[in-house]
Amino acid sequence: MAQEDDHKRTIVYGESALKYIRKNTLPAYPRFYELWYTYAAGFNHSLNRAVNELAGSSDGITSDKLQNIYNSFLSPNKLGDRIDEVGEKISDEIRDMVDLLAQSTAKIDTYGESLTGAQAQLEALPGPEQLKKLIAHLLQATRDTAQSNKTLHSQLVESHKQIEDLQESLEAIRYESLTDELTTLSNRKHFDHTIERMVKDAETSREPLSLLLTDIDHFKKFNDTYGHQTGDQVLRLVALAVKQNVKGHDIACRYGGEEFAILLPHTSLRQAVTVAEHIRRAVLSKELVKRSTGENLGRITISIGVSSFRAKDTSQTIISRADTALYAAKAAGRNLVRSEADPDVVGDMQVA
Repeated sequence: MAQEDDHKRTIVYGESALKYIRKNTLPAYPRFYELWYTYAAGFNHSLNRAVNELAGSSDGITSDKLQNIYNSFLSPNKLGDRIDEVGEKISDEIRDMVDLLAQSTAKIDTYGESLTGAQAQLEALPGPEQLKKLIAHLLQATRDTAQSNKTLHSQLVESHKQIEDLQESLEAIRYESLTDELTTLSNRKHFDHTIERMVKDAETSREPLSLLLTDIDHFKKFNDTYGHQTGDQVLRLVALAVKQNVKGHDIACRYGGEEFAILLPHTSLRQAVTVAEHIRRAVLSKELVKRSTGENLGRITISIGVSSFRAKDTSQTIISRADTALYAAKAAGRNLVRSEADPDVVGDMQVA
């Protein structure tokens, strides 16, 4: 059910992205598709605001201006600059709030001094006329302090909103820092952190945990023959097949180069092999067409190794067994799934 929901939701995002591209007569570059997909998903509020402002401007949406938004909010080259910028803005907001509170404290101290002075004057007042003047002075001081507190409240509310916006920006940056730009899967950094946590959770809960390691067959030869752009198209194709065959709590990552890793919590070895077969068949079912020429390049195949958590496992040991299974799948002819329980894999482990 979760997979079906994810499928429906992401299809809507994808169709929305293409609709926006057509509506604005834009080139269907991958970066523009990514931008509009992100816009439709709605998780990057800063990007959405920038696009909405651009759409409402007199010039409207153009490729150049959309590229600027992509560079500002999605391009990984800007990630470090954006982190520094957001951090500096948060520091500025906090400094401003401290200054406002200091000013308010000073005004309250002044008001307190006025009250103290008024008490001394009351004791020495000669008549009612002077009492009226003193009361008028205290009323004015009270009004000034009330107005100051009202202004402070408005400024603090505005600062709170600014900090919330900055927190949204940081959340968007965090998402980007853990995402592979080309495939939009999680990146190696996310994988390394997640597998450590999942291994510890599996040790504690005794719940199953499985790992798939996937490698595109003959990718280097394919890349050298048809060029890097077509190679990137292959990587996206495999990433799409992976996304379509994992469920909500699974973590699919680009492990490195043409390798992918999928972490399957609460999934036994037998269940993981079934998932791996679905992914392998999904990739095999897709024909690759070179975009620049329309040439049919045939079908892509992948090999997959599967391992499952054992007591006393570390992240390195479960990865090592999946890698051994992947090697066995390639040695047996590629376009295959092998698990650590298969006889040829067990034999390789014993030899090692």
